[in-house]
Amino acid sequence: MAVTEQHDKITRPKPPVARFAQLSAAGTAVGLPMVSFLFILALWSVVGASGVVSEAIFPAPWSVWSATVEMWQNGTLQKDLGVSLGRAGVGFAIGATLGVTMGLLTGRVALVRTLLNPFLNLLRPIPAIALVPVAIVWFGIGEGSKYFVVSYTVFLTVWFNTHHGMQYVPETYLRAARSLGASRLREFLTVVLPAAAPHIFAGIRLGVALAFLSLVAAELSGASSGLGFRLQEARQYIRTDRMFSLLIILGILGAVADLVVHRIGRKLVHWEQG
Repeated sequence: MAVTEQHDKITRPKPPVARFAQLSAAGTAVGLPMVSFLFILALWSVVGASGVVSEAIFPAPWSVWSATVEMWQNGTLQKDLGVSLGRAGVGFAIGATLGVTMGLLTGRVALVRTLLNPFLNLLRPIPAIALVPVAIVWFGIGEGSKYFVVSYTVFLTVWFNTHHGMQYVPETYLRAARSLGASRLREFLTVVLPAAAPHIFAGIRLGVALAFLSLVAAELSGASSGLGFRLQEARQYIRTDRMFSLLIILGILGAVADLVVHRIGRKLVHWEQG
């Protein structure tokens, strides 16, 4: 009888009130950002139509849309999107992998922490754009310099968050695991890593945003393709409509990537959800 009741609880559909509450919450999550975007678009349209600001300096939404269609029709937008996404993806993968690995080591191995932490903390204030000339000297104007700049920025961010999470695992968790006879490996896999996982994913999420930020810095110099290069080209020809279009596209790409990582983090680190 108890088994049957438990099965009914699992398979029984949610009551209409609960389903309505879920749909309302989902609608609010989507609706509020849309209201914000529509408000900004309306305000932007009013300013553009008023003529208060010169079109050459502050283009109207319809001018930006026309520039986007123009770049799409001549094929440059698709090409630059593919190139930039490839550079950001490769650089992020390298930087995030190295950052998590190094963070695990500096967080749990005293010797590695003593040897590398001061040096890594010294690197953190150096902005990615300052490394572009060095990257070009080391790797040339090819893809290597772009990968280096992006992975450098992502690495330091992911490393710092991973290290922080590993360092501040509650001592009570460790004592409880040791009192139950857990081995060092099991303690690491079942206690330390899950406790640090929220910090790790926070670093990865921040790293996604910084990957696009550093990508533009890398493409502004020594590049012949990509969204950053096209942004620089638009500046040279004073095509502010294209500049606005490219900036909006970069914002959308970053927001979508952030949303994907956030959703993955919620699935994998489900015990942290309220």
